[in-house]
Amino acid sequence: MPVMNQSNPSLWTQLPQSSRSPCDRYKHVCCSYDGYVYILGGRESRCLRDFWKYSVVYNEWTELNCTSEAAPEELEEHSMVAHEGFLYVFGGLLDSAYTKCRCALWVFDIAKQKWVHCQGKTSGSQTQMPTNRKGHSAVVIGSAMLMYGGFIDMKGSSQDFWRLDFDTMAWSLLSGSEQDSLGPGPRHSHSAIACLGCMYLFGGLKGLREQRDFWRWNSTSQTWSSLKNRSGPPRLIGHSAVAYKDSMLLFGGGETQNSPKNCLWRYSFTSQTWSQVATFPGSNPPDKIHHCCVGLGPSYKSTTSSPCSSSRLQPSSPNWKHRPFKNKCFPAPLSFLGSEAAIELETFSPDKCYHSKTLKNSSEVNISKDVLMGKDAQWIGSCLTFENKAFQKQWSCTEEDLLQEENEDIAHHLPDLLLVLGGRPCTRHSPISIWQMTLTDS
Repeated sequence: MPVMNQSNPSLWTQLPQSSRSPCDRYKHVCCSYDGYVYILGGRESRCLRDFWKYSVVYNEWTELNCTSEAAPEELEEHSMVAHEGFLYVFGGLLDSAYTKCRCALWVFDIAKQKWVHCQGKTSGSQTQMPTNRKGHSAVVIGSAMLMYGGFIDMKGSSQDFWRLDFDTMAWSLLSGSEQDSLGPGPRHSHSAIACLGCMYLFGGLKGLREQRDFWRWNSTSQTWSSLKNRSGPPRLIGHSAVAYKDSMLLFGGGETQNSPKNCLWRYSFTSQTWSQVATFPGSNPPDKIHHCCVGLGPSYKSTTSSPCSSSRLQPSSPNWKHRPFKNKCFPAPLSFLGSEAAIELETFSPDKCYHSKTLKNSSEVNISKDVLMGKDAQWIGSCLTFENKAFQKQWSCTEEDLLQEENEDIAHHLPDLLLVLGGRPCTRHSPISIWQMTLTDS
């Protein structure tokens, strides 16, 4: 039986999308960069080619160009990662007589907001590059993208394991021959994350069979190792995973294509154990499969970021000061909440007096702010407000301050939250479904 974590429950809230936004979809890709979430392609009633940017602070979508010669075609079950100002998209197609590209790699320049030609090249004596595929995984470790598996046309599930060096744009095959038995083997529709120089891979399809095995790739020793999973998630496909603090969060998916789940699992890298994360009563996450999860806030920041990307979070000048904000997290109307009850997340100074908020139902649950936000949080004023129903920017600053803020890194001040975007079941011709999850641990 799985271990249910009762001490640190999760709070789930749906974020309504009222303005112009992408349609609901599944088998798409998302990633975050500097406080924005980027979403590309996927499937509704047909395969999509649109490309959007979501401002978490303003709760606003902006459609980006995806029709240039360098832009990708209609894609589904592709991958997208961010690294030092660029988005790298791979796959989402199967080779055919109509396929134009030899290597399905596309690159988006975030600063210039345009797609650039960059197909990659072979490395050393190697003459091959990865072919088109769907349902693979891609993570960033150091200055390279590691890509595993995928479904390749008539070949079915692949166990190819590729590395793309961002500095040279050269591909190299780490493993992939049928004789390589020390690894996950052929796999697609699985999940993968990177943390502390390792890649963690869970579940997916091996041919037509769903899996629940759990693997770790050590980039230093260049070896795979199988991790114990006795009390972990069941067989899953179409799920999502993100790195969070010293653990991995795994959400949704299903044992079959038509059985979406809403379980949130947490794997501790320290204790090497799984636990199923409980939810507040009435705070029910959605059943989702083939969705995307994106983590925002300091606890979700990649531990493999390069000095260049992390320097974006530093003050731009000696006179730079933290932008003040007040972070409120209000759950959607729930049966056990009174009309004025709410959970408030607020930064504070160690010497500031505060009292715990109370959730009232049949038994009172007290949650103090130091548990929600961490005892080392620093008070930096009261200016920027977030709400669970929708992120809203409420400024008490002058208009000049507001313009200055737009040039600074708001992402540095975001609270920790996990966004679940799209997935099946989806509603046709409706705005994309977005759910927010907040963990109440310190």
